[in-house]
Amino acid sequence: MSPALAVQIIEFAHEGNKELYRTVLVTVAQARKLRPAFFERTPRATRHAAMATVLAQPRLEMIAGNLLREWLMKNRVPMLTDFMDALGVAHTDGAVDDLPPTVEEAKLQAAIEKLLAKYPAEEVAVYLNAFYTMNDVRWANLESTLKTDARLQFGG
Repeated sequence: MSPALAVQIIEFAHEGNKELYRTVLVTVAQARKLRPAFFERTPRATRHAAMATVLAQPRLEMIAGNLLREWLMKNRVPMLTDFMDALGVAHTDGAVDDLPPTVEEAKLQAAIEKLLAKYPAEEVAVYLNAFYTMNDVRWANLESTLKTDARLQFGG
């Protein structure tokens, strides 16, 4: 994802979930071999840009995933609910207990088009990629779309 969106997500945690933000800050400081107190004193814009860069590293995938899930489930509920509604999947504010093992291609494509018409393409790409990778049920047609639709490619 773009550095600007990554910083926006970090800023969301800073404003809305101090405990998560603190956990991310400490983890990133440790990864950079800095004392958390020192890292916390750096200017916020600089600190958040550094956090975004470090969180992109594979070894911090778990903490980055937690941050991303929090942002999606607390800040992007309308997008999540629009997607589930378009697919006809029962949910509570976009959260699903049991995903169907498959989804019809036409419904999936219509749901994706609905999201892309209503929300920034980069946010849709982040959500759909996160949805695919963070769930135990993996829809082959979603995987294919994520790989082939240029609008859902990062940096595309």
